[in-house]
Amino acid sequence: MNIVEKIKANPKLKQLVLNAMMPKNQSRPRLWVKLFLNPFIHKKGKNARICRNSRIDVMPFNNFVLGDNSTIEDFCTINNGVGDILIGQRSRIGMNNVLIGPVTIGNDVILAQNIVMSGLNHGYEDITIPPHNQPVTKKKIILEDEVWIGANSVVLAGVTIGKHAVVAAGSVVTKNVPAYSVVVGNPAKVIKQYNPQTRVWERLT
Repeated sequence: MNIVEKIKANPKLKQLVLNAMMPKNQSRPRLWVKLFLNPFIHKKGKNARICRNSRIDVMPFNNFVLGDNSTIEDFCTINNGVGDILIGQRSRIGMNNVLIGPVTIGNDVILAQNIVMSGLNHGYEDITIPPHNQPVTKKKIILEDEVWIGANSVVLAGVTIGKHAVVAAGSVVTKNVPAYSVVVGNPAKVIKQYNPQTRVWERLT
């Protein structure tokens, strides 16, 4: 059993380590974690850029990867406390986006402004315990290559958005989106799909 397995197997030791890494009742790492652990663990690709005013709450016990030539714009919140955040190459995370892992983003993805994607959900079933003290569930969000998501959209846990799909502004995506399609609304529904035979984006009736 390695050191990580020993920590996970011992609840008291696990809580002690977590308290050393992040302040109580907060989901952001302590300064020493940001300065002395994360730079040596997480991967930032060539010409990748994280703008100064973003809040990068990443912990060393889960992965954070920002691929070559990708950008995280100002006022974003990136949190990998519950699951990995993996961002491919040439992708742009627009201003004021919130990404809570587990989230995997492919190459050449465009996220506009004010988008929320969370692979995390809080339990609520036990009415004797506040939701923030109940166990969490997590389901990975996957954005395949060339996805474009419009401003003010929400992508729920467990959703996969297929290659070159477009999510219209203000949509709430509650289920998987096929590749080469356009979805809109709350809940988001497919309104157009690319036909490879006719080479035309066809509107669905």
